[in-house]
Amino acid sequence: MEQQKLDRINELARKAKTEGLTAEEEKERAALRAEYIAAYRESLRSQLEGLRVQSPDGSIAPLKKKTDSGTLS
Repeated sequence: MEQQKLDRINELARKAKTEGLTAEEEKERAALRAEYIAAYRESLRSQLEGLRVQSPDGSIAPLKKKTDSGTLS
C-alpha cells in the first residue's frame, strides 16, 4: 500500500477522534481500511507460503493449509 494512503488513513483517524468525520470521509476511511487489510492479508499469506518446516527426521516440507474441519490437508 502506498505511503500516501497510509498517511490519509492516519489523518482520518486523528480527525475522527477530535472533530468527527463527515459521511463522505467515513466512506473514504472504510474503503482505505478495506484496502489496507487486503494488502496486509496478502503480505502475510506470501510470508506463510514461503515458510518450510523441518521434521525430526531432517526432511523439509512446506506448511500445509488448514481445512475447515480443523484437520491439516
